[in-house]
Amino acid sequence: MERIENKVKNQMKASNNIDYPNFDQMWNSIQQDELKVAGGEPVVLRPRKRKRFALVAGLSVALMATPVYAALNYDWSSMLSYREGIQSALEQGLGQTIEQSVTKEGVTLTVHTAFIDENRTVLLYSLKPETSQDVTDIDFKLIGLKDSKGNFVEGNYRGKWNEELGEFQGYFETDWVGEGQTTDVEFIMENIQFIGNKKQSISYNPNDATTQVFPIQKDGVGSVTLQSFEQAEGNVLLKSDVTFTDTEMPYKRVEFEAINDVDESVKQVTGTSSSYRDGGANISQIFKSNNLREEGTKFQLSYEHILETKESTWNINMNLSKKQLENASFKQVLDIPMGNVPNTKIHEMKVTPTQVRLNITQEDYYTLPFREYQLDVGGTLLKGYSMGNGQDLRFEVVGLDAASLANKPITLVAKHRIDSFYGDENDKPIRLTDISEKHQTTTSSIAGYPISWTYYLKDNNLYVETLSSDPMFEGVDRTYYLDGKEQILGEPESYDESNKSMDVYENFDKKELDIYIYSYGINKPNEELRIPLKSGK
Repeated sequence: MERIENKVKNQMKASNNIDYPNFDQMWNSIQQDELKVAGGEPVVLRPRKRKRFALVAGLSVALMATPVYAALNYDWSSMLSYREGIQSALEQGLGQTIEQSVTKEGVTLTVHTAFIDENRTVLLYSLKPETSQDVTDIDFKLIGLKDSKGNFVEGNYRGKWNEELGEFQGYFETDWVGEGQTTDVEFIMENIQFIGNKKQSISYNPNDATTQVFPIQKDGVGSVTLQSFEQAEGNVLLKSDVTFTDTEMPYKRVEFEAINDVDESVKQVTGTSSSYRDGGANISQIFKSNNLREEGTKFQLSYEHILETKESTWNINMNLSKKQLENASFKQVLDIPMGNVPNTKIHEMKVTPTQVRLNITQEDYYTLPFREYQLDVGGTLLKGYSMGNGQDLRFEVVGLDAASLANKPITLVAKHRIDSFYGDENDKPIRLTDISEKHQTTTSSIAGYPISWTYYLKDNNLYVETLSSDPMFEGVDRTYYLDGKEQILGEPESYDESNKSMDVYENFDKKELDIYIYSYGINKPNEELRIPLKSGK
């Protein structure tokens, strides 16, 4: 059956059109004890007993051996958009077929496919509830592996609710890869939560610049506090401070929404920025001010809540094998200095059919300064990302025959450098005078870059905004003032608008203040670093 499935997958890659089978001809083939897949190759069936269930089973095999089966198979592409190497391997027919299921409390957990190599272990799984009305997401109190010695293995996971199928598709990924060619593991999931979305109308007044508080007291949401900050170009920054009362779901996706007079969502200028804390969330959103003030505009809070919790444990035992992926895998010790990044070396490169991983070592911890990483493999560029505080650079293998990686030249390409610097208490402080609710501005400079400072009081909190006219200045990351010898750091309010930033000092009662720059960045968007890692053969 696996041979048939691989043949079907290869046929689908060769054509975007799915050729549906001639079911009459196929039925005749079943009666003749054979089935032909596209291309004419016969698949001999076992002699059948003349019973109805045998004919049904034969028809099932026939369907699975045609492109119809592949068309009905899972589409993991949206789920694996950040793990394209796994998606590419699937399209090549790679991956260890598991297809094991367990059903408890009316929910079926199925592990479909596994990938295990020298870089990572990845499981593709689905969760199918008996009923799925109003479900938009699924969460769990615990997910992970147990190795053969009973040790629990944590990892990263991502999932998405498939409304059409009425089930949840996800992947579990861990750096743990086991010892030896094969390894026994147990995949565990505990206390599955079915998540829905609620919308609660709020009487927000966009013409009122004062802080507005709206009690919710339902579905695990306590209240929402809204603050507005007028910005340049007719924009307004809305900050929502949301409190949660549900300890079973301490972190919820939550968002402020504006609905116009034709029941359409008002577009934001930039995406939503969210940060979570125990018992609450801080949400930052930027809108066009006049859009919020349009007559007939309504406002609401959209948030997640738990529909139901299934308190049980789902576990599947399986034996994972590295054999399929090991032939195209290799590793190489490099110990190559990383250009002009201080005290930093590229220690080792590990290559597998799904991912290339570079291990970075440093004498002293130093954040890697580049924002974009690529791997040039014989002219094919692989996009990279950093993990583990920048100690690993990882590149998903897409558009390459993994086996050919051993013969191609490989070069690391790093682009768009941003250097971070700390300020100094010996630097001249910025003097804020006559602090009040009135917006006031002063100027300074650091490292030759001009900085404009705007400061004001709002709800007994001091807000300090910084902005530079020079795009090469990345921005002031954080500020502080001195209380004796103690540094009092401002809390950053992050949102995406050029190099502008905002710090807040709560419960502030001074009229004057000397403020310092704690850290800042210098932007070098055109700087590029190329480091050859391996020559071709």
